[in-house]
Amino acid sequence: MLNERLKVAMTSGGWTYGALAEKAGVDAKSVERWVNQNRSPRLKTAVLAAEVLGEDLFALWPGLRQPRAARAVSPELVALYEQRADVPVSAFVDLLGRATERIDVLVYAAVFLHEAYPRLNRLLSERAADGCTVRLALGDSDSERVRQRGAEERFGHGIESRCMIALMHYRPLLGTPGIEIRTHGTTLYNSLYRADDQILVNAHVWGVNAFGALVWHLRRAGTNGLFDTYTSSFDAVWSAARPVEEN
Repeated sequence: MLNERLKVAMTSGGWTYGALAEKAGVDAKSVERWVNQNRSPRLKTAVLAAEVLGEDLFALWPGLRQPRAARAVSPELVALYEQRADVPVSAFVDLLGRATERIDVLVYAAVFLHEAYPRLNRLLSERAADGCTVRLALGDSDSERVRQRGAEERFGHGIESRCMIALMHYRPLLGTPGIEIRTHGTTLYNSLYRADDQILVNAHVWGVNAFGALVWHLRRAGTNGLFDTYTSSFDAVWSAARPVEEN
C-alpha cells in the first residue's frame, strides 16, 4: 500500500531513499518501506524526516496522530478523534479482526476501507467461518436520501457512485455462510463499525464529508448506555433494509 504523499514529497524535492535515510538516521530499506508499504516510522524519526522534506508530519503519516484522551464523560468512551482522517485504517481492521461473535457495519459507502485494506473481504470471511455473524448495511444508490447527502456534502452524484462501488466490493461475499448484505435508504446520522462489545461511531455533519467528521470509540459498560443506543439504531435500520440478492 503506497504512501503517495511521501512519494510525491520525496520526488519533488529530489530525495532518494538513501539521502533521506541519512538525514533521518535510518537505513535506506526503512525509507523504502515507508513509501512502498506505507509503514510509519517512530515518532522521533518521523519528525526529523518531515522537517527535512518540509512537510506536515501528520499529512505524511496520519496514523501517528494520537487520539485525544477521553474525558470522564462516560465509562464507555475509549477515545475521541477530531476527524475520521485521523483514525488509522489499522484501527478499523484490528477492531473487526478481533471480533468473535458479531460484526455490524452501517454506512452509505465507506469505500476507504477496501481501498486501504484490500484483504477486507477475506478478513470478514475468516471471521464468519469462525462463527461470527456479519451484517453489512450499505446505502441504496437509488435512494433520495443518499442523493440528498451527496448534495449536502457537495459531492453531487458522486455518493451514488460510491454506494455502487461499495456494493461491488462486498458482492463477492454474497452466499458466504454467516454474512448478510442489505441496502438501506435511511437518513444516516452516523456510520457505525461494531465488533462485539466495541464500536467506532463516525458522526455525520451537514456539509462535511464523513472523513472530516469526528469519530468516537465506545466499549460497552453495562446496559442502556451509549453503546446500546447505537446498536439499537443499527438494528432499526437493518430491519427496514433490503437484502441484496445473488445474481
